[in-house]
Amino acid sequence: MFGRLRKSFTRGVSFLRAEPGAGRSTRTPNLFEAAAAYVSACAEDDQERIEEAAGWVSPEALSFGVRELACRAVIALARERGESPRTVARTLLGLPTA
Repeated sequence: MFGRLRKSFTRGVSFLRAEPGAGRSTRTPNLFEAAAAYVSACAEDDQERIEEAAGWVSPEALSFGVRELACRAVIALARERGESPRTVARTLLGLPTA
């Protein structure tokens, strides 16, 4: 389920990558890369990676990126399950369906 989301996200960000062989230090990650790194680090409970990703962009930009990632993930899951985004979001949060 997250494989398709990761694949489409990777395609969308691939054009922003630096030249092959260039190190990460040669460019600054964009807000979507920061959000993806931050959310995946949170899911894996990796505090060091959480702090690193949080330092890549401003807190406001990170918040926007995380929000956008959440929206895209809920939409992708809703399509996959054939349910409404509202139902999927409430299910993921353990809330009763309205």
